[in-house]
Amino acid sequence: MRYVVRGLEPALFHHLVGADAETLARHNAMRVTAMTDRGWPCRISLEDASAGESLILLHHLSHDVPTPFRSSYAIYIREKQTVARTFHDAVPPAFEGRPIALRGFDAGGMLRDAALAQPGEADARIRALFANPAIAYLHAHNAAHGCFAAAIERQ
Repeated sequence: MRYVVRGLEPALFHHLVGADAETLARHNAMRVTAMTDRGWPCRISLEDASAGESLILLHHLSHDVPTPFRSSYAIYIREKQTVARTFHDAVPPAFEGRPIALRGFDAGGMLRDAALAQPGEADARIRALFANPAIAYLHAHNAAHGCFAAAIERQ
């Protein structure tokens, strides 16, 4: 089963990049600085920011569907990331070393199955979920914090 993991499009956040603190606050966002080389996963690049790097922490509607599974939460984006990264049949660096919760949805946005992937297991769990023909797409979440990590599509 082939799949693709896509970072979020930077254009979604153009209005926040370079904005002052007051403007960010009006959008439920704030500028933060990565304190370490791990733990600050950018949803555009799908990799962790480096210590000292500037990010925007914001509220993001990740699953905009007219079902009970509509979902939103806080995410980080790198301010200087201008291109969304795409990974074909491979998990992105942001999935490495952390447990990932995978949620499988049908075409109508209803949850049909889910799996927890421990570090190193995400690829196998993604493929297993996509073996179910009822699942149209997956959402990955960082299991500990619950935040949206990336959307995963069949290819």
